[in-house]
Amino acid sequence: MHPAFSVIFLTTLIGAAQGLFLALFTVQSYAAFKLLPQPDAHAFYGQGSLMALLLLVAGLGASFFHLGRPERAWRSAAMWRTSWLSREVIVLPAFIGVVFLYGLVHWFGWHPVLMILPGDLPVDPSAILGVAGTLLAFALFVCTGMIYACLKFLAEWHSPLTIINYILLGGASGFMLAAAFAAFTAPEHVGFLAGWAAIITLLGLISRTASLYRNARLKPKSTLQTAIGIKHPKITQKTQGFMGGSFNTREFFHGQPVAVLRGVKWFFLIAVFPVPLLLLLSAMQGYSGLLPAAFGLQYLGLLAERWFFFAQANHPQNLYYQSIA
Repeated sequence: MHPAFSVIFLTTLIGAAQGLFLALFTVQSYAAFKLLPQPDAHAFYGQGSLMALLLLVAGLGASFFHLGRPERAWRSAAMWRTSWLSREVIVLPAFIGVVFLYGLVHWFGWHPVLMILPGDLPVDPSAILGVAGTLLAFALFVCTGMIYACLKFLAEWHSPLTIINYILLGGASGFMLAAAFAAFTAPEHVGFLAGWAAIITLLGLISRTASLYRNARLKPKSTLQTAIGIKHPKITQKTQGFMGGSFNTREFFHGQPVAVLRGVKWFFLIAVFPVPLLLLLSAMQGYSGLLPAAFGLQYLGLLAERWFFFAQANHPQNLYYQSIA
């Protein structure tokens, strides 16, 4: 498939925002149970939510470059009963709204106690919004992943690993960003967030390696015979049938040689996993200034990973256009 950079930026930006929000609410939950000290709500939760909101809006803005008629974008939500894309279009604005309210509550310090749970655990509006945001964040991960995992004719995507990778890689980048952000606003939480970022990154390495292993051993179900509906055992394509390219050759094939795909694959495997992990370990030893570099490098690697994710998918129609593709 042809990787669209608008979709690459959309999925990586909102994935980091989802992970960042989950990291913020994880700290709040631990602090509520007195397992962590409570950070400054305005600086950590309020400004952290603003950062997540900016990433979400940037990702949403990037998605409009993928539309032929942006003024009709609202129609994409009409098929919510059957389309995972429509469900994503509905869940994303809902998540943006909850993140905005969550940040607003912490920004202005509005924490009236609404109820007391067993164990003298107070519940305020930020806790309710945090739970709602967590559910929406995971729902958004599932919707985004299922847009691709539900396509049976693209075997590279049609796997539960697609959804798992979206969750883990988005979570890893979000917790990495939260650790870098905490170095400036809540230094006492750097070790906690860096530890979780390392764990999620390791899990992401396992799941992404598993998907690469699986995809490398896929055997295509289509043949040149089934592609054009002719059963003759010996068929050779001599020409595409017209002189120039077409929508099919542009949109369903990346147009890059095998060496480029191999280089992109090894780049993201190094940039997303081992190098950020080494920087995380250094940060946990007291070199917290390395955390922004760890996030920046991992995000560049995720851009390459998402490009490879789209490019690796081999559309069956390329059998018909193989003289070009």
